[in-house]
Amino acid sequence: MGHREDLLEGAKRCLLAKGFARTTARDIVKESGTNLASIGYHYGSKDALLAEAYLALVGELSDAFEGAEGGGVTAPPGSLERFREVWANIIATMREPGSMWRLSVEIVAMGDQLPAVREHLALQQREAERALVALFTGVPEKDVPDRTLDTLGRFYTTLMTGLIVQWQFDPDRAPDADALTEGLGMVVEAAGQATPTAGRPSAPCAAAGGPRRRPGPGR
Repeated sequence: MGHREDLLEGAKRCLLAKGFARTTARDIVKESGTNLASIGYHYGSKDALLAEAYLALVGELSDAFEGAEGGGVTAPPGSLERFREVWANIIATMREPGSMWRLSVEIVAMGDQLPAVREHLALQQREAERALVALFTGVPEKDVPDRTLDTLGRFYTTLMTGLIVQWQFDPDRAPDADALTEGLGMVVEAAGQATPTAGRPSAPCAAAGGPRRRPGPGR
């Protein structure tokens, strides 16, 4: 590996061991066997490198999200069963001892002290939403329109963020995939029984990944 790859691997190990705030440039250099100048040359700054390292750690979980070890996600796209199956895969990564998701909590709690990291990650948020929508709906990432990202993508991201916080803060009471799915089913059922508002659907089909298979064009 070259210095760029060595730095990334070293930064990943430092993040898992010390988190964002306590990792210094010298820690990364020591862990990677490189030098301080290499950080600026390859990544621009320590914070940009840490952000890239965090994204790489998240990316390494993508196979787990898709249930690769168990043969992949098998439930029909857009179904409540797929909703349950995917969240079960995601939550399984949060149950693991020393889960890297504690780094997400650190970003939320200390974002003001890590402005460069937060800004870098915010720029990547849309692609993360795109990947989640594709996973739940079965639509290729390149075909997910902006309007769907602004609605369904943010819905899934909000659930994801809440789950990360709950599993880190109070894992004994954090919901599992069955509880999430039952709750969503109750929301859909209640909305279906309510009197529809003019011009609006009677149930949040998009939230459940329901019948709307090809969302409208982007903005």
